[in-house]
Amino acid sequence: MSRQTPQQKKLRIKRKIRATISGTETRPRLSVFRSNNYMYAQLIDDVNGATIAAASDMQAKGTKMAGSIAAGKSLAAAAKAKGVTKVVFDRNGFKYAGRIKAFADAAREAGLDF
Repeated sequence: MSRQTPQQKKLRIKRKIRATISGTETRPRLSVFRSNNYMYAQLIDDVNGATIAAASDMQAKGTKMAGSIAAGKSLAAAAKAKGVTKVVFDRNGFKYAGRIKAFADAAREAGLDF
């Protein structure tokens, strides 16, 4: 049996997560993506294939961690404006630590329930 590359391992984890969760109109999927420089998040209605709200930390000043927290608060505010309070969290294959955890905690504090 051959050894998996890091990219193959992440893709396997991502597919396993997506097989178990799905967003609806009343409870959309909160998908996060963390690049080396920025963090992006979307609220996705998988039934209709539509993005309800999106946020990123590209405009935030300061550290990457501070940007993640700002993006979490921004997305929660956009979601509340659309009438969404409950979501399903999709960490997209990333470990629930560091900037992903900071984003999730900020979104919870701003009013999202997951």
